[in-house]
Amino acid sequence: MFEPLLNAPAEIQIHASSALLALALGPVAIFRRRRDRLHKTLGYIWVLAMVAVIGSSFTIFEIRLFGPFSPIHLLSVFSAYTLYRGVRAAITGDISRHRKTMRGLYFCALGLAGLFTLMPDRIMGRMLLDAIQTQGFWAVLMLAGGIALILRRRARAHSRQNSYA
Repeated sequence: MFEPLLNAPAEIQIHASSALLALALGPVAIFRRRRDRLHKTLGYIWVLAMVAVIGSSFTIFEIRLFGPFSPIHLLSVFSAYTLYRGVRAAITGDISRHRKTMRGLYFCALGLAGLFTLMPDRIMGRMLLDAIQTQGFWAVLMLAGGIALILRRRARAHSRQNSYA
C-alpha cells in the first residue's frame, strides 16, 4: 500500500509526510472550542508543517506546464502569503482574521492540493486508490464537493444568525 510513497524521491516523501501531519493536526487546532496551550502548541507545529509543505513543493517538478512549474506552484506562493497573514494576525491580536485565514488555508491549500494528489497517475492516488483507479478519484472529488457545499451552507446560516442578533 505504501510502496509508491516509500519508493518516491526524498523531496516527495518530505512533502507528503509534512502534508499528512498538517492535515491531521489541522482539525484539532482549528476546531477546538478552547484556545488554550494545546491549541497554541499544535498551531506552532501546524505552521511548521505547512512551511515544510510549501517549501518542499518548490522542489517537486513532475507536472511541467510553465517551464519547470505548474499551477500547484502558484497555490504554494498563495499558501505562503496566506500562512504569513494568518500568523501575523495572531501576533497582532486580530483573532477573528487569524481564525478565518487559517481555516481558509487549511481547506483551500490542503483540501484543493490534496484532491490533485489523489488523481490516478499521482503517487498518493496510486497509494490510496490503486484498486479503484479513476472511479475512486471521482468519488473522492464528489464527496469533497458535497462536504464543501454543506460547510458553505452552514457558514451562510451562521452568518445570517449573527446578522440578526
